[in-house]
Formats: sequence, structure tokens, C-alpha cells
Amino acid sequence: MRIDLNADLGEAYGAWQLGDDTAMLTVVTSANVACGFHAGDPLTIRRTVVEAARLGVRVGAQVSYPDLAGFGRRFMDLSADELAADVLYQLGALDGMCRAAGTRIAYVKPHGALYNRVVADRVQAGAVLDALDAFDPELPILGLPGSALLGLAGERGRRGVAEAFADRAYQPDGSLVSRREPGAVLLDAATIAERMVALATTGELTAVDGTRLVLQADSICVHGDSPDAVGIARAVRTALAEAGVSIEAFG
Repeated sequence: MRIDLNADLGEAYGAWQLGDDTAMLTVVTSANVACGFHAGDPLTIRRTVVEAARLGVRVGAQVSYPDLAGFGRRFMDLSADELAADVLYQLGALDGMCRAAGTRIAYVKPHGALYNRVVADRVQAGAVLDALDAFDPELPILGLPGSALLGLAGERGRRGVAEAFADRAYQPDGSLVSRREPGAVLLDAATIAERMVALATTGELTAVDGTRLVLQADSICVHGDSPDAVGIARAVRTALAEAGVSIEAFG
């Protein structure tokens, strides 16, 4: 049994500090690095990429709507051409940072509202994939199991990587509980670790109403902006290892 452990990093912006990227990079195997549209100033992004390269952590581009004020969590009705251009722009920016650090973009993951939008919106999912087609036809893309994004990726011959969220509650249909709802973000490290061991070893998670979800995932995400994010990530990694699960970047 093996699974990837990823986290959203590089999200500080100027005087606004968010998360402990240095510590998190010693725990995870993949880093979803902000590309400047929802968070991440150039110096923060560069430092994050340099440290990831030094530690051998794989870098992924976390692309989003152009929404710094809303941290990329507000839905935007962009045309397909606009969205594809925005995503391609972000990929180009992070690619420059990666090249300078001696690493490369290894995968792509939408962020926030864009991530949730492409669960069902085939037009916007297609626009994200159009940008990837123009940038690198071989890049894998992370997304929610059963999403339009991963379905379209498969139709186009691109690898889609299914992920689960360690610190988020799930609806019975496999979607995430909205952050506007109480209990959407899980905070207890021990409970989170127990849930992720169940996911990795049985392929099941408990939904918010108590039902059992069948949810196969190749990667587990811990949000870098969650309270005690590093502690949660360490608890998850330790529990997985003790359960005989190997923590490795997805191939």
C-alpha cells in the first residue's frame, strides 16, 4: 500500500504570512505551490520552490481564479478562453521559478473555487485542460474522484490523479462540505489521522451524515492554512506509516 501526501504551500503574500512551508516540506511528498493568482508573492513562491527542490519534494502548480482578495475561494464566471489563458499564465510563472531552482512542474492542481467548479462544470474543466495541453501534454492533474475534470482528462488521454482531503468533511455523494457550513474543516489531528488510515487501507471514509463512502485516492491533501497544519500532516504521516502504508509521490 502506498499513497502520496500533498499540501498547499507558497501562499504567503508580502506582509501577510500564512502557514509554515519550511516545516511542511519536511513532511509531504508533493507541494501544491501557489502561482500568484490566489496567493503567493514572487519571493515567497521562489523560496518555496527552492526549498522543495533541496528536500526532493515534487512541485505542483496550484492554479486558481484571479482572486487575491478572496484567496481564490470566490466563483468567477470566466469564459473558456479567459480561464485557459489565466491557467497558462500561472504555469509559465511557476515554470520559471522551477527552472531557476533546478526542478520542474510535475503536476497541476486547481485551487479553491476553481477546484470545486470543475467537479461538475465540463466547460471550465475543459478550459483548464486546454491550458495544460498547450503547456505540457504529459502533466498529470489532481482532482476530486468522479469529477468532470478527471473524466475529461481521461477522455483526452491525460493522467488524472484522484485525491482525498485529510482535513475536510465529505457529503454522502463524495463532494466536500462547503466551508460555509459548520464542521466543514476538521481540526483534531488524531481523528484526521484515523480517517486517513481507513481511507488508505480500506478505500472508505465516513461522510458527515455517518454513511460510508467508497473513495479510492492516490494522494491525500492537508491544507497548509489549516490550524496546526504541520501537526496534522505529521500525525497523518506517522499513522499511515504505522499502518504499513508507504508515503510516496504518485508515479
